Amino acid sequence: MRYFYFLWLLVPLQAVAQPAKKTVMEIDSLFQSYFKPGEPGGAVLLVKDGQVIYQRGFGVADIHSKEPITTKTLFNIGSISKTFVAYGILQLAKEGKLSLEDDLYKYFPDFRNKEIARSVKLYHLLTHSSGIPDSRKVEEEKEFYLTAKDEENFAPLKQTDSLQFTPGTRYRYSNPAFNGLALIIEKITGKKWQDYIRSTIFLPAGMLNATITDGPHPEKGVSHAYVYNAAGDINELDYGEEPTFAAAGNGGVWSSVEELWKYEQAIQANAFLDRDWITRSRTAWPFPAWKDSIPSRLGLSWFLTKEMDLDMTGHTGSQGGFRSDYCWLPGKRIFYVFLCNTPMPTKEIRNKLFLILKGSNWLDQ
Repeated sequence: MRYFYFLWLLVPLQAVAQPAKKTVMEIDSLFQSYFKPGEPGGAVLLVKDGQVIYQRGFGVADIHSKEPITTKTLFNIGSISKTFVAYGILQLAKEGKLSLEDDLYKYFPDFRNKEIARSVKLYHLLTHSSGIPDSRKVEEEKEFYLTAKDEENFAPLKQTDSLQFTPGTRYRYSNPAFNGLALIIEKITGKKWQDYIRSTIFLPAGMLNATITDGPHPEKGVSHAYVYNAAGDINELDYGEEPTFAAAGNGGVWSSVEELWKYEQAIQANAFLDRDWITRSRTAWPFPAWKDSIPSRLGLSWFLTKEMDLDMTGHTGSQGGFRSDYCWLPGKRIFYVFLCNTPMPTKEIRNKLFLILKGSNWLDQ
């Protein structure tokens, strides 16, 4: 099979003004205020009008080897992984191999309550509106969930005997819903969903170094995650320490800020899915019976929000000690991605960064 990379089609060849030295220094100062040399850190990439205007790594990927973080360092991207699973489902829908209107009973006839399984559709899982409670006993069964994969994380949901609400009427974030969607990809394709995503998304997007958890933590080539305890000591918190870390459908993708920029370019260039389906993925799903106090703001499965009164499409991630923030401001053609291997207040940092950009008129152009 031959793959064609369409990234050069995304942005017309034109000069893009670079940020002033003062602006770059302010951005440097912002991120340096959160990270210390020789300790866990993060990587940042900022794009305007299709051109990278700022990129840098801070801290180390491994506190033992002291390998420095760069913009090529692979991090676990947490829940941003859900967008890859969603696009896998949408690709199968485009090919007519499934419908977003399919119910869970079609793929999981072993649901204890058949009526519930028939009432929940695939689009409910993709939009966190299924009403199925997360019935996993993670705290009580930590040892089990240290190695439990997608199947084991979705299995408790099949024992559901009552819903939290009628599907499609409210929002309740669900990690195991995406373990189930990953399993559906496997049922339809007859191959590991990780391999399916690699061939249908990673390769067309040019993400040649990205990988997906399939049980154990990747043995090499990726960063490790760390947290600080009350005494100020650093402890590792990823595979083997964090329950549910081995469950990949909800948060198993490993990538770098450079490769996530390739991902965003591929999305905008319709490199792995046609325009209609890409547009649908980033349009709020219509729920005629919506009753939640929070307005529906989910596409399939992107969050559609406001930042500095500007429309933003994005997703955050949190897995073990990893944190991530992925943002696209279509009206200003600004893309921002931040990955770190220690818990950081990503929204706070994003707000400060965007204030710097606003002060430098970068949100006005």
